[in-house]
Amino acid sequence: MSTPAPSSATEKLTAHLLSLSTPRPYSAATEHPFLTAAGNGSVPPSQLSLYLSQDRLYAAHAYPRFIGHLLASVPFSSLDPLDSAAERRNQRIVAILSYALQNVVREAKFFEETASCYGLELEGWKERKATRDYTAEMARIGSEGSIEDGLVFLWAMEKVYLDAWSYVGSLASDAVVSGSPAVTALVANWTNPEFVRFVDDLADLVDSLNIKPGSDGYYRAEEIWARVVELEEAFWPIGGEEIVVLAS
Repeated sequence: MSTPAPSSATEKLTAHLLSLSTPRPYSAATEHPFLTAAGNGSVPPSQLSLYLSQDRLYAAHAYPRFIGHLLASVPFSSLDPLDSAAERRNQRIVAILSYALQNVVREAKFFEETASCYGLELEGWKERKATRDYTAEMARIGSEGSIEDGLVFLWAMEKVYLDAWSYVGSLASDAVVSGSPAVTALVANWTNPEFVRFVDDLADLVDSLNIKPGSDGYYRAEEIWARVVELEEAFWPIGGEEIVVLAS
């Protein structure tokens, strides 16, 4: 995707990416009909079960592999002094990735507990094509991309989730929340202050990577952002899909 460089050399990369007009609009990923139904209390339990089953695959299987690839790509060097900018940056990357890995282990357990508590079914669902596409792109970026590419991809995924579930929370009235406790739990998981800080920390890290406007890394970041928006939109189930999956 070819786009003009930001108008200001001081514009942060994450702000630039959020300002882009991507082939699929950002709202398609963050205000999807599934999310709207979750927010207004009309999402069927079977569709919520399908979603949870796919997100568990992403969280329990693909995400740890992706983080592992990134950790293996941190460019440590014994030639970097302890107080050097390179060593400090690399240690910061490891700290954030370690947190991400610990959090996703908790999250995989959270899916199981949420399903059990609210009568949702995680097993018996086939893996959706959208799930395979998403996890395949994670594997490709993790194994073939640079550490900078991987961190942009990680921030993009988490940013979309924060905004998507914030949108769900903005729709949910007290009455709807009380009737949709599973959705309430999901909103809380991805909009709580700790998760917001994590996404902010990732944004600050990406903005500190010195990816210059007009560089190959800059244009790859734009392509990664557009692809994540596309993958996230497809990841949300569509109405009636759960019936087709169960029948197949």
